[in-house]
Amino acid sequence: MTVSSFAAPRRRLVGVARVGLLTAALVVAAVLGACSVDDVPDVPVGPDGYPDPQLSAGRRIYIARCANCHGNDGGGGRGSKLSEGRMVVQYPDAGEQARVIVEGVRSMPGFGEVLDPAEIEAVVRYTREVL
Repeated sequence: MTVSSFAAPRRRLVGVARVGLLTAALVVAAVLGACSVDDVPDVPVGPDGYPDPQLSAGRRIYIARCANCHGNDGGGGRGSKLSEGRMVVQYPDAGEQARVIVEGVRSMPGFGEVLDPAEIEAVVRYTREVL
């Protein structure tokens, strides 16, 4: 058997691998496109003409860590509804809400080992003041 007899099957394998990678990339692009952040509420502009930096950080963290379960607009989904002031009603003390984020509750995992205290505070403020 010569080396050239192995070339054709190898080329076919490489071609199949490329098609597989292209298909996977298209699937990922479609999923990410469906998860648009356009419907995630923006942080309002303050009197200085700029959004509050902590609320902006809370929005970014919410998009990355919370929106998948609680919905982009906080309207719920797999996770409970957070919008329309629900967090203020359910947790009048923001510290109690922060504890839930740190430790988790029911099917929600805790984020205490993933987010630092400043990030948790930012998410708490975003969910209470913006959603």
